Amino acid sequence: MASAGRGQWSGKAGFILAAAGSAIGLGNIWRFPYTAGENGGGAFVLVYLAFVLLIGVPVVLSELSIGRFTKLNPVGAFKKLAPGTNWKWLGGLGVLTGFGILAFYSVIAGWTLSYLWGAITGQVGGVTTAEQSNAVFEALIGGSLVPVILTAIFMAMTILVVRGGVSNGIERATKILMPTLLVMLVVMAIRAMTLDGGGAGIAYLFQPDFSKLSVDVIMAALGQALFSLSLGMGAMITYGSYFPDRENLPQAGIVVAFFDTGIAILAGLIIFPALFSVGVDPSAGPGLVFVVLPSIFAQLPAGGLFAIAFYFLLTIAALTSTISLLEVVVAYFVDEKQWDRKKASLWIGLACLVFAVPSALSQGAVGGLTDFLGTGVTYLDIQNIIWGNYSLSIGALGLCIFVGWKWGIPSALEALEASGHKLQGHTLWSILVRFVCPVAVGAILVYIMITQQYF
Repeated sequence: MASAGRGQWSGKAGFILAAAGSAIGLGNIWRFPYTAGENGGGAFVLVYLAFVLLIGVPVVLSELSIGRFTKLNPVGAFKKLAPGTNWKWLGGLGVLTGFGILAFYSVIAGWTLSYLWGAITGQVGGVTTAEQSNAVFEALIGGSLVPVILTAIFMAMTILVVRGGVSNGIERATKILMPTLLVMLVVMAIRAMTLDGGGAGIAYLFQPDFSKLSVDVIMAALGQALFSLSLGMGAMITYGSYFPDRENLPQAGIVVAFFDTGIAILAGLIIFPALFSVGVDPSAGPGLVFVVLPSIFAQLPAGGLFAIAFYFLLTIAALTSTISLLEVVVAYFVDEKQWDRKKASLWIGLACLVFAVPSALSQGAVGGLTDFLGTGVTYLDIQNIIWGNYSLSIGALGLCIFVGWKWGIPSALEALEASGHKLQGHTLWSILVRFVCPVAVGAILVYIMITQQYF
């Protein structure tokens, strides 16, 4: 049963900024560039864009249809649509996934604060070699106290926004944060593309070399599309539940997906021209943003200002995502347990911080957590595998099956079009949700099970 005071977006624009903020985060500005770099650039980008259209957009609209129809959190939504069945556990998995991802995502988000401060004070600008940059990063993540403090600061920022409510908290914050992020990205992309040698980076991003396509590259592109759009954890169900009945939901959902994808491309237009301008290999992996870029900034004209701007926008992107992760869990307790929003935000945020501490410590300070159960990966890595890979994939697969085969396409379409605004191409959307999306998401789940032999 929904709480009478659960809130609502002021309109379509407020929803688009908030939902885009949910999707836009480290997945776009940290994960997309290094994943594209690891997988050959242009060919990966082309496949990624295809998956956003064929998988991402249909699943986004499916989640939004559930949220709009039920006006409830993921658990309450499935209970309302399929009473007396086990489908409510799919909603429960979404809430648990939001909590689990926030418990390690906030750690990485905390690193962005350290690098922002380092850029402001000149510490990052003073890094001139890859070895120095790696030493700075290792000192940060290997500390016993600083990573925990940074995580706590970021969690406090997230709690402060979410406790303010839907329109006065989340929407108000994203109306400031999202335009700021977009303007900064555009300005930085223009500057990066005008660097000497930057044209090679643009070519790397947009000229596909199909000889580099493989099953691994295709699965990486599909995984990026799911991760980047926050699919499978109920964030879009939650945000859709606050959507005003009078507004055009199909249009808003499609805009969010394209907004998210555009931000990822803009991030690539910042990073790859910068890399190629100084002759650095783009396949640096997850350390690209935190290890490789600091030494590059030192070699660029006005590199110190470039570093400050980049890590500031990275912090903004991380915050808009942590807000949505916490909101998924808060909405459950507000709706189902009738908790006051301020109480729910504070206690859930503190509980998540407690669960985040092992991930914050696992990068070096606590030896037993650094090599978790003899797997050769850290506790933070394990949490990413569980919640960011397995759980998101299972959630997205279950959602496609539910909308396509249990609740039904006619009911979902009726919810999407409740305001009188039609979904263009609804027949194609129906085919994709019922047949293409489950097969694609099922394939990536199998791929994860085969390639990640940790469980």
